[in-house]
Amino acid sequence: MSLLVVGLSHRSAPVSVLERAALTADAQVKLVQDTVAAEPATEAAVLATCNRIELYADVDKFHAGVAELSTLLAQHSGVGLEELTPYLYVHYEDRAVHHLFSVACGLDSMVVGEGQILAQIKDSLARAQELHSAGRLLNDLFQQGLRVGKRAHSETGIDRAGQSLVTFGLEQLAAGAEVQTWARGKKALVIGAGSMSSLAAATLARTGVTEIVVANRTYDRAERLAEILTESGETDVVARAVPMDAVPGELTRADVVVSCTGATGLVLTAEAVAAAVEGRTGEPVAELDASPAPKQPPAVTGTVGNDDTCPLDLTAEQSGFSVMGEAAVAGMAAAELEQHAAWVDNGTVDRRDAARRTPEAEAELIEALAAAAARIGRIPERRRPEPVAGFARPAPALFLLDLAMPRDIDAAVHRLAGVRLVDIESLAEASADAPMAADVDQVRRIVSDEVAAFGAAQRAAHITPTVVALRTMAADVVATEIARLDGRLPGLDERQRGEIRQAVHRVVDKLLHAPTVRVKQLAAEPGGAGYADALRTLFDLDPETVAAVSRAVDSTETKDRPA
Repeated sequence: MSLLVVGLSHRSAPVSVLERAALTADAQVKLVQDTVAAEPATEAAVLATCNRIELYADVDKFHAGVAELSTLLAQHSGVGLEELTPYLYVHYEDRAVHHLFSVACGLDSMVVGEGQILAQIKDSLARAQELHSAGRLLNDLFQQGLRVGKRAHSETGIDRAGQSLVTFGLEQLAAGAEVQTWARGKKALVIGAGSMSSLAAATLARTGVTEIVVANRTYDRAERLAEILTESGETDVVARAVPMDAVPGELTRADVVVSCTGATGLVLTAEAVAAAVEGRTGEPVAELDASPAPKQPPAVTGTVGNDDTCPLDLTAEQSGFSVMGEAAVAGMAAAELEQHAAWVDNGTVDRRDAARRTPEAEAELIEALAAAAARIGRIPERRRPEPVAGFARPAPALFLLDLAMPRDIDAAVHRLAGVRLVDIESLAEASADAPMAADVDQVRRIVSDEVAAFGAAQRAAHITPTVVALRTMAADVVATEIARLDGRLPGLDERQRGEIRQAVHRVVDKLLHAPTVRVKQLAAEPGGAGYADALRTLFDLDPETVAAVSRAVDSTETKDRPA
């Protein structure tokens, strides 16, 4: 069996796709159950956060596993397979281990080094254990991932490079000002009472806000969070809980709003926000014209052929692959692919029927672009949008931070005067320019070392049932021969029999010690999986006996693992 991960994240897909593909808690459970019920997989776990959806599985066939996991992700996310496929990434075996360990250390997070991901990995493992979908491989993988993440944070300064998404979001709301200076004296409304909302409430309390109101669909959870904030004794913040139907009124009183719920629809519409601002200022809220200025042809840092006006950036190097070929095409619309193909061929483009394009035509365009990339030795990359035309915005009367996926707050709020909205999409754009800490390289070395150690441990564990079966067979042979000796030499007393029994056991143990120790060492090295097969062949071990030992070991280890 082999480890496979199929997923999409803020690195491979635009926020609009991540938002539509977001999985509810029930959908995550059903996805795990359907995955282990599928033929290629025996274990499964889902890691779903505000900026990633990943399905981990232990599969017996790579290609069948990729096809099955991709199909299941599409079915449960509600995004069609043809549309979802270009945004998916696939990692297998050691690359899959490397990916999870990098995620656990915060290297793959929107805000590099943030520690919130560790709690999310722990929750993912706990859910898989409750569903009995995590066997030896995924239990070992996720628990080791948690240890690697904690090691990275304790042994390096990655915390200096990273921060929680909440802190980063508040910095964006403060727009360059010191967060504590900006927040001092403000009143905050937190919508939701889950882990991210609790983190937001605690962070707001430390920044110096005077009041925090918690709203949640389950009032008891909101009340409990408010009690924790009040009883912690770390701050002087006043906290209270309100039901969700009180949000419109609280919105008029609040200066800062943080929303992170599991709702599938909008929690705050643009109309509700506009009404709250109007209630605060006493004046109607104007809608700003945020239409972009006419685009100029983008400059290209590298040239291809004799023309330097390629509409896409061709400077990035290949770092992976998607199910449909090049990772480079992830996120590209058909019109962009067609535009590039036309540029390569010095042709013209007619987009009049673009809206009627079929999945087959899309696939042809993707293949054409991948072929072009192969010819020039570079991978096209989506160019960041040109800046929006500048316009004067009045000072915000209301600050909104939306950390939900899918979004809680209507994106149309961006156009309202007197409001500053920071959401996952704007955080993604801001984090692209965030500096990397020097400690990131040290964390990458830790990840590489841990991946090698994990692989060696898994390969060594693979041969353990065979070694146990061999020693069991040797013990049976010794027992049979001792019984035969007792029949031939009935005059031996118990002391003599004991001496003979110990002598025979010592001989067998010494004969088996060096080979079994050495085979474990060899099996732990890359390519060492074949030693188990060789041992079974040389000693004519019963495959069913080996399998039974393996099942017994797995059962014992799983039972002893912490939940």
